Amino acid sequence: MSQQEASIPTRTFLSSFRDHPASVGETYPEHMAFAMRFGARLFCAGAAAFVHALIPALFETTASDTVKAMHAEIDGRGQTTG
Repeated sequence: MSQQEASIPTRTFLSSFRDHPASVGETYPEHMAFAMRFGARLFCAGAAAFVHALIPALFETTASDTVKAMHAEIDGRGQTTG
């Protein structure tokens, strides 16, 4: 394998740190923070769903309300109006 062939996957991998965040109008650190906040919210929603499964009277709509709110927040992200 030539050195040029070996560098193509590395270049593709490194460009993913720039290209995807840019596609939603963010830098890598901004995108990382956004994704981490979303992950934390999903984790909490999952925990609420688990507790609800065990005790149905608790957290009756927490998980679904969280997912709906997150969907509304992310819907259309990275799209320009014009």
